[in-house]
Amino acid sequence: MSAEVQALQTTSTMLEGGAIMLGTALVFVMLFRKLGLGATLGYIVGGILIGPQVLGLIADPEQMASISEIGIALLLFIVGLELQPSRLWRLRKDIFGLGLVQVVLCGLALSLFIHLALSVTPAAALALGLPLALSSTAQVLPMLRSDNELNTPQGERAFSILLFQDLSIVPLITIVSAMSRVPRDPSDPSGWTLALYTLGAIFTLVAVGRLVLNPMFRLIGRLGERELFVVAGLFTVIAASALMHMLGLSVALGAFIAGVMLAESPYRHELESDVEPFRSILLGLFFLAVGMLLDLATIAARPLLVVGMALAVIVIKGLIIAGLARTFGNSWPRSFRLGLLLSQAGEFGFVLFAQAASAQLILPEAASLFGAVVTLSMATTPFLMRFIDWLERREERGGEGLEGPELSPETSVIVVGYGRFGQTAAQMLMAKGVGVTLIDKEPEMIETAGSFGTKVYYGDGMRLDLLRIAGAETAKAILFCNDNKDGGLTREAVARVLEAFPQAAVMLRAYDRVHLMSFDGLDLNFAQRELFESAVTMGRAALKAVGMAQDEVERVDREYRLRDCERLERQSATGDLRAGLERSFSPDRALPDVEA
Repeated sequence: MSAEVQALQTTSTMLEGGAIMLGTALVFVMLFRKLGLGATLGYIVGGILIGPQVLGLIADPEQMASISEIGIALLLFIVGLELQPSRLWRLRKDIFGLGLVQVVLCGLALSLFIHLALSVTPAAALALGLPLALSSTAQVLPMLRSDNELNTPQGERAFSILLFQDLSIVPLITIVSAMSRVPRDPSDPSGWTLALYTLGAIFTLVAVGRLVLNPMFRLIGRLGERELFVVAGLFTVIAASALMHMLGLSVALGAFIAGVMLAESPYRHELESDVEPFRSILLGLFFLAVGMLLDLATIAARPLLVVGMALAVIVIKGLIIAGLARTFGNSWPRSFRLGLLLSQAGEFGFVLFAQAASAQLILPEAASLFGAVVTLSMATTPFLMRFIDWLERREERGGEGLEGPELSPETSVIVVGYGRFGQTAAQMLMAKGVGVTLIDKEPEMIETAGSFGTKVYYGDGMRLDLLRIAGAETAKAILFCNDNKDGGLTREAVARVLEAFPQAAVMLRAYDRVHLMSFDGLDLNFAQRELFESAVTMGRAALKAVGMAQDEVERVDREYRLRDCERLERQSATGDLRAGLERSFSPDRALPDVEA
């Protein structure tokens, strides 16, 4: 009977605690979003309020924290889903170059600073400094999404760094474990055994993914039952994490590999959308638990240390990331903005500090103290973002005095980019009296067009909010004629436009063959390489100049277009630019004189 009573009491405690935490999250996230301070900070402050050191509404915050850590696993699962080979290859320089160097340099610089400033051991300095090198994925990515910056070159560079930081969590956990001062239990497996376990578990998960999971999701897809996708997605994450936990390995690693297994699945987007709500809720509860577990007495005893360390983290990371971004080709203003954007410490610092305390590398009081450093640095993010916006407005002061598309009349077509390409497309529309709204972000181009009597409105036509202002929700067509050499027009950006304005025919000018291939599968009305037609026209003129008959010129034109289309389809299907090479012309593969 006592066991039943105890079980009922535990259930009651869990239900009450869950209700209190969710209610607190609802109130504080709404409040902090209203103030523009971000959801993460709202969760942490709410956790502090209901924690044992303030109101004491939650009796056992450790138990709630252990449950909410599933949110970390789901976050890494979604990170794994993002690792499609095509995207990895396109961002490889930023992910494995800039991301790797950033984590190493920031981690070592912060560890050295902590070692010198606090006179702690090198092992403790590393256990504290390396986690501080990681930024807040949960805070930065939603901000980039809400500002429609995630698919810009700057946003993709920030995403690449955050992605590598997320990937580096498992190696950092391994480093902390390797430095552990806890006497090893003779029954525990050795380091080599753990390494073999890890490799075996990864191989097993990959094999299961190919042989079991992909066929299972195909079957679920044919059944068309959405709730089965939710169940199957959560089962995949929890089963992979449970396997790792049974082997004494990282639960986060299991969830991450589960995501990678399904990164190429045609149901990847369905899985991501189904798992995302659970990830958001559980990650929010994790931040609530972080707030509940902060030792306020320890922090109150040394407030200057917390503030000083938070300031040091922001300055050191900001300067290093800005310098690295400049080395990797960013302008100084953009490099400085990227440094500020990623200068805060991140949520995984709480996880790694707890690991370090369990390994007896740092005292529990130090874990609480540096947890407060992470919290304070994260609290600066919304203000730093506002500072970044102010810098952007200053940088774009050349656009001051130029009218934006909010002043444009309602038209049938929006043309983004009024350079040499956009001018031709717009002229053809104007030839039949079609109303056109012209948008460009180059003040010099706008002024030049104005001198010829053409009204061009100032703004970044890749932003959804600006397109809405320009009348995209009623437009019949949206033409992206801007120069895409710098990668501003990405597949993700176009997909967002297609989703936001389904009634409009979306057409674009691709920079080259590879850029055009990246849009394969999107519901575009027109997409063409920017030099294709002019090159074909010159080729026709050259054939005539060497004495070729008109009918042969037409045949070469027709055959070249056919073969080029076949090659493009095969290259898009395989991702190999050499696919269909035998269909291209060369000195030993000329077109016969007589048409078959």
